[in-house]
Amino acid sequence: MRAVVQRVRSASVTVAGEEVAHIGEGMLVLLGVSNHDTAADAERLAAKVALLRIFDDADGRMNVDVSAVQGAVLCVSQFTLYGDVRRGNRPSYSAAAPRPVSEPLYQRFCEAIDRQDIRCERGVFGTEMLVRLENDGPVTLIIDTEDLDAPRRA
Repeated sequence: MRAVVQRVRSASVTVAGEEVAHIGEGMLVLLGVSNHDTAADAERLAAKVALLRIFDDADGRMNVDVSAVQGAVLCVSQFTLYGDVRRGNRPSYSAAAPRPVSEPLYQRFCEAIDRQDIRCERGVFGTEMLVRLENDGPVTLIIDTEDLDAPRRA
């Protein structure tokens, strides 16, 4: 699984002209699911996201997680995170999992966030969405479950 995590002051999702989700302070998570992802990947990634210390403490240092600021998560499915642009100019999405695989794992990720007492708002899976955000910082991280066990780069 691959997530682009952005610290936001607010974020929302609109579908067909109607707002379907909105958060104030928290994180916008764009979430991609690959062909080889599992429920364990969804759980592990959700735990990592929930504990990211990317919010400012009393001294202005990024040192606290989303719960500490009473923030929320807005999760948006994004199969294009697995777009392969190594050849040609049209991305290949063959590494992205098909809907019958990806939708349950997307829901599992969101439910895992909810279980940690963090409100997780959701986009509408598989639809065209307008995503608005007020990026805070900006702070943007990319997390890939394939990289979580790799040694740190020097």
